[in-house]
Formats: sequence, structure tokens, C-alpha cells
Amino acid sequence: MSLAVLHMGKRALGLDDETYRALLYRLTGKQSAKDLNFSEKHLVIAEMKAFGFKPNGKRLEGKYAKKLQALWIAGWNLGIIRDRSDKALLAFVKRQTGIDHIRFLRDSDDACRAIEALKGWLQREGGVDWRGKNREDSWRKKPSISILCAQWKCLNPDAMFELGAFHQSVMALSGKALGEMSGGDFREVMNVWGRKIRKGVKSEG
Repeated sequence: MSLAVLHMGKRALGLDDETYRALLYRLTGKQSAKDLNFSEKHLVIAEMKAFGFKPNGKRLEGKYAKKLQALWIAGWNLGIIRDRSDKALLAFVKRQTGIDHIRFLRDSDDACRAIEALKGWLQREGGVDWRGKNREDSWRKKPSISILCAQWKCLNPDAMFELGAFHQSVMALSGKALGEMSGGDFREVMNVWGRKIRKGVKSEG
């Protein structure tokens, strides 16, 4: 079994490195996927499947799929969206556009309607400030920064937002300055904070 499947499962479940290594160690006594034998890899994949990982699941296709999925997962990581599945996203898109599947979403006006509806939802209920794209610093123009800022505020409701404190919180997880982070780095931090936010939402509910 390819190591790629294990890494795919790690990404699909939003596992950070520490959580991933803990999972491997709990099941196999080893902390590196490279050290796993065939049976151990099957054991880890089975555990990942129990948490919802689908190794053969098809990715959504279409010109606007990636953008819509990114926003949908952002809502999941803000504790707003309770069902992160593609099925739930497709149902949302259909309500906005009347179109059954994202792969049929070709008209820019239809796509804009769905995208802006999602962004508006994240702004209203998640506190996402999309005005970062107007800032001078290139890293502050990234939508990921707007989402991370909203997550930080959600996790620190009694604190006044301060860029230095935010930066330190992100660096503690990524080990990198904001301007040095890749898209994958941003996703890792968003997933870690997302789990904390969802845990809080679940306990309140």
C-alpha cells in the first residue's frame, strides 16, 4: 500500500503532524509512516476510514470547485458549517443557483452567486473580514489570513485583536513567519484551530 494513501488520509482528515504521529504510535508503536509494514499501513487506513476518510473518493470537478470547497472548509473550520461533506456543499450550491452539480457550474454569474453567498455567510456568522485584499502587505491580501484572523478571534473572544499576538500564535504552530507560509502551512493551522473551535461549539450545543 502506497505511503501516498496515508498522506492523503492525513490531509483529508485535517491531521497536523503531532496528531498524525500520535495516531501512528497508538496503532503501531511507530511514529513514521516510512517504518510501517504492509499490515500496519492497513491498520492505520482502517482507522482513518472509521473517521470518514474515503481513499477512493472522487474530488469535485469543475472550474469553480476548488474555490467553493476552500470556502466550505473554511466555514467548517469556523464552526459555522456542521457538515463538511461534498454532498452538503452541492446542496448549498443548488439552493443558490438551481444547478445540481458544481461541474455544471460554468456561468460566471451563477458561480459568483454561490461564492458570494458563502463569503457573506462566513462574514456574518464567522466574523471574516475580507477587506484584507486591500492591504499593502502582500501576505495580508491572502484570503487565508482573513479566515485565520476570524479563527483567532473566535478562540480568544475576550482579547482585543493584536497583530503581534496573532502572528505569534500562528508561528507557534507553523514555525514560520506569515510572509513565509505556503498554502499548505495555512491549511494546517486552520485545521488545528478548526478542531478547537468545533470542540467548543459541540460542548456549547
